[in-house]
Amino acid sequence: MLLFNFENMKKERKQRPRMEDLIPNSEIRKEVLKALYTGEGLTGRDGIFSQLLQDMVNAALEGELDAQLTESREEGATNRRNGHTKKTLRSKFGPIEVSPPRDRAGEFEPKLVGKWEREIHTGFDEMILSLYGRGQSVEDIRHHLLELYGVELSAGTISAVTSRVWNQIVDWQSRPLSPCYAIIYLDGIHYKVRHEGRYDTKVVQTVYGVDSQGNRDVLGLYVEAHEGARNWGLVLEDLKRRGVEDVLFFCVDGLKGFKEVIADVYPQSIVQRCVVHMIRSSTRFVKDKDIKAVCADLRKIYTSATEAQALNALAAFKEKWDKQYKEIAQKWEESWSELMAFMAFKSDIRRMIYTTNPVEALHRVMRKVTKAKGAWTDEKALTKQLFLALTTNEKSWKRQAFNWKTVQKELIEQFGERFSKWIDS
Repeated sequence: MLLFNFENMKKERKQRPRMEDLIPNSEIRKEVLKALYTGEGLTGRDGIFSQLLQDMVNAALEGELDAQLTESREEGATNRRNGHTKKTLRSKFGPIEVSPPRDRAGEFEPKLVGKWEREIHTGFDEMILSLYGRGQSVEDIRHHLLELYGVELSAGTISAVTSRVWNQIVDWQSRPLSPCYAIIYLDGIHYKVRHEGRYDTKVVQTVYGVDSQGNRDVLGLYVEAHEGARNWGLVLEDLKRRGVEDVLFFCVDGLKGFKEVIADVYPQSIVQRCVVHMIRSSTRFVKDKDIKAVCADLRKIYTSATEAQALNALAAFKEKWDKQYKEIAQKWEESWSELMAFMAFKSDIRRMIYTTNPVEALHRVMRKVTKAKGAWTDEKALTKQLFLALTTNEKSWKRQAFNWKTVQKELIEQFGERFSKWIDS
């Protein structure tokens, strides 16, 4: 057994390539070894790998022409070589000088590097999109590529690369959607966008849904001049056009008229007003010394076991705080039906619908990428960056809802066939 293992080890050792096998040219091999031992850069503008890649590309181009001329001669043609041209290519290892060969008949079309191409295919487009999606500006990307790879790209070239995703964005924004969503969260996030020589605040209306299989997804981003119930109504109409037939719950903030526009498009849906938003809104003018006690008493309302108990907790809150903060209880009473909609369901569903926190978590992903940028040149540039930010960070938001099997079972119990018919569709 020991002899067998020793022989296998000897075989493995023989199979490992040597430097002579990897780099037959002795001069280049010496340069590579020198760079490795002295810690010099192997890649970038002055890196030895640039020379290696250059030699490989030139050799490959010569081989392509040799193969074509051989094939032509076999077919009886008299085509032959006709010198070389010169051009500089961009690559991950820095700029390289190549000399594509020519033929007399002008029929040679190299496949490795086309006649009008100025880049060896090394993934720069993907790198630019990834950096842009992580919040890097065009100038940051230019500096990054120049410093690491010795490649100098113009701002126009980088912008052209990012613009190529626009058709993808248009398709994404108009893609067909699932016919039923258990929950859709609606919320807006604000950004500065240049418009007619000045910077205006625009709202990005975000639609974040959980379908009948429990999968979370961003259904759309809609850039508008301001956030209003009418604009949200147009968003809901767009969802309907894209195939959304039914939504069990909409979770929204306290925007005036929200419930009415939802009822116009999806009359069967339950509208749940975000309790967290309500707490922030109603405690805005509470004194610092009282804020902790006020929030603790409000918590007794929305954590009650039943709506009747919640009403008792509200009555107790009024008795304790009405003299100092009468407006708080009034606000809760005015929005009571929307705030307490979740009380009719079990704890797992309650946890999912009582707040818009899931879409706010999504907005945190977007802000993390965009926080270093003050404003955008136009709505299109903003949409591109947000779309790339979401696709780059999909793992943080595109996943199944927590404890979905239990929630799904409860939804079937509550809504019957209205929900169950979509589960396997």
